[in-house]
Amino acid sequence: MAMDFKEVFEQWSWQEASEKIYAKTAADVEKALAATHKSLDDFAALVSPVAADYLEQMAQQSHALTQKRFGKTMQMYVPLYLSNECQNICTYCGFSFTNQIKRTTLTDAQILAEAEVIKQMGYSHVLLVTGEATQTVGVDYILNAIKILKPHFSNISIEVQPLEEEEYALLAQEGLYAVLVYQESYHQETYKSYHPKGKKSNFNYRLDTPDRLGRNGIHKIGLGVLIGLEDWRVDSFFCALHLDYLEKKYWQTKYAISFPRLRPATGIIAPNFIISDKELVQLICAYRLFNENLELSISTREKAEFRDKLVRLGITSISAGSKTNPGGYAVTPEALEQFETDDNRSATEVAAMIRNQGYTVVWKDWETTYA
Repeated sequence: MAMDFKEVFEQWSWQEASEKIYAKTAADVEKALAATHKSLDDFAALVSPVAADYLEQMAQQSHALTQKRFGKTMQMYVPLYLSNECQNICTYCGFSFTNQIKRTTLTDAQILAEAEVIKQMGYSHVLLVTGEATQTVGVDYILNAIKILKPHFSNISIEVQPLEEEEYALLAQEGLYAVLVYQESYHQETYKSYHPKGKKSNFNYRLDTPDRLGRNGIHKIGLGVLIGLEDWRVDSFFCALHLDYLEKKYWQTKYAISFPRLRPATGIIAPNFIISDKELVQLICAYRLFNENLELSISTREKAEFRDKLVRLGITSISAGSKTNPGGYAVTPEALEQFETDDNRSATEVAAMIRNQGYTVVWKDWETTYA
């Protein structure tokens, strides 16, 4: 019987991975940079502290590999928050169950009103986001939202609670294209302290989610960690381990990595681990060198001037004009956000910035008729 990721994951300890990364030398980084196909060991070298001295070479390789695989294009996407109701207590999230906020779940008419504004912004890709409240925004609600939005968008992705295999199969039949499911942190011992209550506190159920997606032939799986919860180098090594396993097992699926940094929100903790802009560039380049086919996304969590620089460094997908509260585009713009955005430029302004760097803006690159 084929091994699942939990078995692969349990072959490593956090301490072992940390020691591996921090023991890397300049010679290890140079070997990694020279390798035609980068291994997990090479990835460990590229995220190590000593690799900071090689950032220029990493950036040049990342730029060349991205252009070779993706050309000078940038995919535009936008999140559509459907609900901020959530049964989980997550110490870093504005939607956390214990936060005394007004809870909102969009009606069919409100979903359409949001979609109309998003379409006017130019988008043909939409990412549906909810909190984790199975009674209110379970699979039936998500399925209904996809049915409502399918005539208006060429590409629908979701970032919601982990679901069962048969539920993913149901959504895929209705036209779901991609699922983003971040482990948040691969540090199993401290994961529980960040997720003390709710279904999300089940580390292994969340860890198994990409396997459930892969078995159901979802077109694209998005992975990532919430940068700021744990040592970003070690967390990212485990995320790369997860990616490597999935690519080998579900080789027909596309993969994406996102780089969310912990941002301010009502009632949440401050980051325990800080990553500098330079280190985030290092991490982005390390992923690109590790996997040239990987889609790399950056959100409006980051500052405008920093996002401008990332266009040439390996990022292939970018959001713009994002609202992180349900109804934020048309219905209730003043409602509480999941987190604060930092780049508040409109989609038109961000698209102009991308074009000014010589890149083509892609609003739509996938059609159901070609699936």
